[in-house]
Amino acid sequence: MKRRTRIIAGLAAVAVAAVGLAGCSSSGSASSDTIKIAYQKFGAFQQLDAQMKEVKTAYEKEYPGKKVTLVPIQAQGNDYYTKLALMNKAPATAPDVMYEDTFLIKADAQAGYLLPLDKYTAKWKDWDQFYDNAKQAGEGVDGKTYGVSMGTDTRALWYNKDIFKKVGLPVPWEPKTWDDVLEAAKTIKEKDSGVIPFNIYSGKAQGEASTMQGFEMLLYGADGDGNTLYKDKKWVTGSKQFQDSLQFVKDVYQGGLGPTPQQALDTNVGTTIAQTWLPQGKLAIDLDGSWQSGTWLKTGTAPWSEWNDVMGTAAFPTQNGQEPGYNSMSGGWTLAVGKNSKNPQAAFDFITKFLDKDGSLKYDTENSQIAVRKDVAEDSAYTDANPTFKFFSGLVEHTNFRPATSDYSQISNAIQVAMESVMTGQQSPKQAAAAYDQAVEQVVGKDNTVSAG
Repeated sequence: MKRRTRIIAGLAAVAVAAVGLAGCSSSGSASSDTIKIAYQKFGAFQQLDAQMKEVKTAYEKEYPGKKVTLVPIQAQGNDYYTKLALMNKAPATAPDVMYEDTFLIKADAQAGYLLPLDKYTAKWKDWDQFYDNAKQAGEGVDGKTYGVSMGTDTRALWYNKDIFKKVGLPVPWEPKTWDDVLEAAKTIKEKDSGVIPFNIYSGKAQGEASTMQGFEMLLYGADGDGNTLYKDKKWVTGSKQFQDSLQFVKDVYQGGLGPTPQQALDTNVGTTIAQTWLPQGKLAIDLDGSWQSGTWLKTGTAPWSEWNDVMGTAAFPTQNGQEPGYNSMSGGWTLAVGKNSKNPQAAFDFITKFLDKDGSLKYDTENSQIAVRKDVAEDSAYTDANPTFKFFSGLVEHTNFRPATSDYSQISNAIQVAMESVMTGQQSPKQAAAAYDQAVEQVVGKDNTVSAG
């Protein structure tokens, strides 16, 4: 893909670091009896590392003579995607199995990094347990399956009930409009100066978290017909709703209602929020994902026994309270097989071992994921594992998904640039929206855009 080529050409030093970090030898796997698994190990993803080690042991016991080499990549967001892409550029370093974000499936399949799995899923008895939309999450542009879904998620507002009571805000809190959210943040700022009122991810440092958990949570709930990025297979430009969403970002960051831009642009801020700011009562409201509480469980990276007593949840409202009343965004991760795998059957066997019922149940409960297997979703071991599962699963009815196109990652980058220019005061929302429109036309061509006006 063009964007990947530019990233890789401009980050030669990162390429060296990525290969060194991943611990890949120049010769790749020694034989087809050894499969290499690449995945993310960062912040909340520590649970994934532990489960990978468990599945490795179980797999090698079940398949004598087969060996698994684990390649944990210690990076977050865009850095992880870039390092994984760098590994995939050469057969010697390409993994057999990779932890793949759903929004990259189509791009990576077209780039030749992923292997179609249909002939393997056709023989897998558990495949019928996966919901249809979970299967679609792993499909490429050609309709073939390139990834097996691990779980999905939704996004909403986490708020500190103790802080709300202290400053006189209602508990439970049920904001109906964007203004309700901003007014609550203003109240907290006025009455408790030692607390960060509100966090919404923004800027390039947070990568897709800024785009999806921040901007798209706004845009897809904005009031009017321009509240989407993609319409009728064309990218939307000239949207007032796009400007309105940027105005919200400006109100937060230029209004002193969020972290400082310096804090927000720290690549580790997500970990800081989950492990420090929220447990220590330093952040009152956080627009974040359903997985957040996984950090605080006994099995999490920062256990917090009081989290369910302290933290409340609220749906993120639409701009002016228009139907359906709230907006959420959903995504998720898959396990995929590399196109250059010397033993794709062994690679797929590892995936089925990781994502059988027991493995999926473990992954979904420990990472606070919304289950994508029917037998897991109906199991009391899942439904009783986390008191927020019911709330976040209920948001699926009116959730939205990112455009499933191969050029989405470039559009996402343009959104992050627009957000950062507004949050730092370099551009007004109108100027940033205009710059975004120009960037979109450069990426996809004017013929592939449609005006919202």
